Amino acid sequence: QVQLVESGGGLVQPGGSLRLSCAASGFTFSTYIMSWYRQTPGKERELVASIASGGGYTNYAESVKGRFTISRDNAKNTVYLQMNSLKLEDTAVYYCKGRWTTVTYWGQGTQVTVSS
Repeated sequence: QVQLVESGGGLVQPGGSLRLSCAASGFTFSTYIMSWYRQTPGKERELVASIASGGGYTNYAESVKGRFTISRDNAKNTVYLQMNSLKLEDTAVYYCKGRWTTVTYWGQGTQVTVSS
């Protein structure tokens, strides 16, 4: 019954914005560290951003720092990724991940395409 469902991906122009959402169910969302990863063909999956269970601590990949913002709403069991000033190199499948101690859950991903 555990689910992480990403939404909000799509096609945008360079410089545009997009907000991704990840809706969680089937586990105690409020205790989990939540993260966004992304992956393109031929490359390893890379960490984009993460947020602590209470939302008080975040970190970001250097490539997105200042442009992306991760947030969470524990009452809604949802984590978000606000993406601004999008670049061509941001094109990837974006995945939501939840982790607590040794337990890890992954979503199935949502495609983000930045095209001129």
